[in-house]
Amino acid sequence: MFPAPARLAWLDALRGPAALAVTMHHAGWTFIPGVWAEVDRRIDLGSWGVFVFFLVSGYIIPASLERRGDLRAFWTGRAFRLLPLLLAACCLALLLTAAGVLPLPPGLGERPWPVVALGNVTMLQELINLPALISVTWTLSYEMAFYLMSVALFAVRQAHRSAGIALGLAAAAVPLGLLLPKATIGGRADLVAVLLGLAVVAAIAVTVLASEGARTVAAVAGGLLGLALVVLGSRGGTWQGVIILATMFAGTAVYRAEQGTISWRAAGITLAVVLGCGIPAKDDPAWAPAIVLAFAASGLVYALRGRTFPRWLPWLGLISFSVYLLHPILLHVLPDLPLFFLALIPLSALTYRLIELPGQRLGRRLIGRSG
Repeated sequence: MFPAPARLAWLDALRGPAALAVTMHHAGWTFIPGVWAEVDRRIDLGSWGVFVFFLVSGYIIPASLERRGDLRAFWTGRAFRLLPLLLAACCLALLLTAAGVLPLPPGLGERPWPVVALGNVTMLQELINLPALISVTWTLSYEMAFYLMSVALFAVRQAHRSAGIALGLAAAAVPLGLLLPKATIGGRADLVAVLLGLAVVAAIAVTVLASEGARTVAAVAGGLLGLALVVLGSRGGTWQGVIILATMFAGTAVYRAEQGTISWRAAGITLAVVLGCGIPAKDDPAWAPAIVLAFAASGLVYALRGRTFPRWLPWLGLISFSVYLLHPILLHVLPDLPLFFLALIPLSALTYRLIELPGQRLGRRLIGRSG
């Protein structure tokens, strides 16, 4: 067992069920499509899970950034938290695809391999119109855009304005969605994808390595670029993409209210406006129940954060990133639903212990040496 610190147990208690919801969504369509069609027309469990993840990220990422108070430490921590498992999972997916076990991801054979690799390693593939080596990593593109914007706000000492930013994004999502119903970054624009990916890498590198003045300029440029990528590159449509960003900043508003920076009334209004603007973002009857219940479940678990959770629930949250990344691969390897879940949880626990934990420890050591 890997016990979570009590202070963060409620976050892990959200992450675990969210990862399982996404997993069940894909497993249901794979193994029991007839049954799952009846579930999915009532509530999209996959959307429920990812919106819980977005709310959790909105809460914890600014808290992590401000706790460290160092942009270099933040980016180092993020890199060693996400990249070791992401790279391992992508390599495994490629090996199984080459062996004929996994199907070729859509569009993968039509784009140059170095360009595809750049998109997936930077986690921007969803926003620069590149194929994903693992289908579920589209959410990481929005996480990356949020990181860039959060860093920019921190660099110019405007991070406390997260509630206003969430409200602005939610209000802008509606007209932007009507004006830009599809991604503007489209087609097979390899050069555009490379330039955008390298621009983000450069912004992060300068933010990490340069002196204070250049660091601030690079951080702001990165934040503006992250916002532009969501507005212009969201494959699900600009409305949905901007609402995802607004949702994460709404999660930040909860953190601000907890810290006393804003009132709970302001945080509540922010959550309500974001939710209200997000409900009509997708023409699917299963969408609205999913995001409403995602906000509701997150609020309930937050209200219970002072309670003791069953030990297995925070533990499941600790291995949730492994569950999330590995399940699309296992879907093509295992023959039935019970065996799939019997294998997924132990395998995720193993990759957490052998890949995620060592990566996090190495990141902490590097941060300590640079401090």
